[in-house]
Amino acid sequence: MANRHLLVGLIAVIGCSSQPATSLSSRAATARNSRAAVTSLAESAAAAPRALTDLGTRRAGSDWPRFLGPTGDGISTETGIVTPWPAAGLKVVWQRQVGTGYCVPSVSKGRLFLFDRHGDNARLSCWKSETAEPLWQFDYPTHYEDRYGYNNGPRCCPVVDDDRVYIHGVEGMLHCLSADDGKPRWRVDTFADFGVVPNFFGVGSTPVVEGDLLIVQVGGSPPTDKNAPFPEQTGNGSGVVAFDKWTGKIRYKITDELASFSSPVLTTIDGRRWCFVLARGGLIGFEPSTGKVDFHYDWRARELESVNAANPVVVGNRVLITEAYGPGSSFLQVRPGAYDVLWNDADKGRRKSLQSHWTTPIHHNGYVYGDSSRHPENADIRCVELATGKVMWREPDNGHTSLLMVDGHFVVLTEFGELILIKVNPQKCEEISRFDLFRLVEGAPKERSRAAQREAPWWAAPILSHGLLYVRSKNTLMCLELIPTK
Repeated sequence: MANRHLLVGLIAVIGCSSQPATSLSSRAATARNSRAAVTSLAESAAAAPRALTDLGTRRAGSDWPRFLGPTGDGISTETGIVTPWPAAGLKVVWQRQVGTGYCVPSVSKGRLFLFDRHGDNARLSCWKSETAEPLWQFDYPTHYEDRYGYNNGPRCCPVVDDDRVYIHGVEGMLHCLSADDGKPRWRVDTFADFGVVPNFFGVGSTPVVEGDLLIVQVGGSPPTDKNAPFPEQTGNGSGVVAFDKWTGKIRYKITDELASFSSPVLTTIDGRRWCFVLARGGLIGFEPSTGKVDFHYDWRARELESVNAANPVVVGNRVLITEAYGPGSSFLQVRPGAYDVLWNDADKGRRKSLQSHWTTPIHHNGYVYGDSSRHPENADIRCVELATGKVMWREPDNGHTSLLMVDGHFVVLTEFGELILIKVNPQKCEEISRFDLFRLVEGAPKERSRAAQREAPWWAAPILSHGLLYVRSKNTLMCLELIPTK
């Protein structure tokens, strides 16, 4: 029986597949239309990027154009946060009701991009980030139905690159749109084109941009696996696919891995570019420009209903991977063509160092901080010494949490709607402030338990751009002022 907390955030937050909702002939037609669309839109897509007018007025700070921010690690370089917080909570700049989904927005050039679902349409909305004034929206039909009863909206946040924005839908549709007006540039149906077998919760791996490439964890299978049970699925060489970001054409495909809900991580080690993907079965290390694979390291729980979801954490030439269903964490030292295991949790029983479900841990000065546990009732925030795996401290009783690091602090969002400010300290959990977000939601019931239930879960990690903190519940996207303007 599926565990009710098997969900991967985004989430993740945050996948490779979806549950089929149309006939085989219809899917084949979709595939043909997808390929035709790539060809018909290729001319306009190949144009040089056009500079967008910056619509923002808050000049201090930085954009948040992709999953886990500008550096892809959940760390903001902004400074000057409000501390401690007022008892009533941070100032609400604006709030809006949102559609179905789990993913956070992205912010670039004064524009906020939100990917959610309304009825049978997936929708990318573009608003002014400081006011929520609508600019444009793009819709396409979707029929995804989650097989475990979670919501049917997108899990992957938008990825903004210059004048383009990329979205990866829960059913496998990949779109490139104009960030200025939402006009389509190209699209690919990865479900139809690569034979993806339905995964647990649909697509949940956000793509990344590397040079002229859009690197996507696809995880396709041969046609014979279409109705195969999970243990019998095989790959077809499309575990990771690099598309030309201008045209959508395939530049390379690598590995027979199936997809997870973790997103690719790009970095430079000793002058060489690397991409790390924690796929369904383990970690892949490869050269992103060519697709040359350096190694594959097996790392996944033995039980069928298990997932890899947190992103790899790269520190110098070392990589931490973590999951919540069995083996826990493993810490590797990597080099071209090989790796060495520095430590792992495989034989630690219940005394594992870190078991992150969907929250990617954050590294600072030799320690990682993050959420640990498969189940919310025994989840804790913890600090772990990276070199040894030693647990420095634990803070329980918050359920699952997501973290953002900024200005010497962690902004922690609990799945129950509490926002907590914790000082970065490897010796103890030093809480500064906390308040209930759902008390700020317009129209929320006055009774605490009813208000919390209406808005839960708060699974999307908070993001920060130009001093404004964006947090999302099930129904509401809220913009708070974390760093006042001077």
